[in-house]
Amino acid sequence: MSREELEALIREGVPLVGSFGIVIDSLGAGSIRLRLPYKDDFVRPGGTVTGPAMFGLADVALYGAVLSLIGRVELAVTTSMTINFLRRPPPVAILAEARILKLGKRLAYGEVLIFSEGDPEPVAHATGTYSIPPHDPVAVMVSGYQGSEAG
Repeated sequence: MSREELEALIREGVPLVGSFGIVIDSLGAGSIRLRLPYKDDFVRPGGTVTGPAMFGLADVALYGAVLSLIGRVELAVTTSMTINFLRRPPPVAILAEARILKLGKRLAYGEVLIFSEGDPEPVAHATGTYSIPPHDPVAVMVSGYQGSEAG
């Protein structure tokens, strides 16, 4: 999938998160970097970015990383996700860097690091598993990914 196709899918297929204004900075086989622009709506009392905004960004980042390997399989869904909030992020844009650690026939597992713009230290770390429905496996071969077929 191209960056443009994935951005459109996020906006149209996941309308709540699509309304966040997420932009894809980079997209590779099994990896993605997203930017969540700062909005006053994402700030909670205490002047920090709200957890639900960061969780939504992490989830859609992992979704994008999965689709970068398997193609447009819209019914790939989150089966589990855990997020650890490491530090209080200031009210600025948030960046998410996701990568797939294991891709199998039916499951994909990956991690997401979340950063405040301009700060090299992560503010959150998430891991998650996506369920992959039956699909055309040619998309995986075309991506060039050489991961395990178990899973």
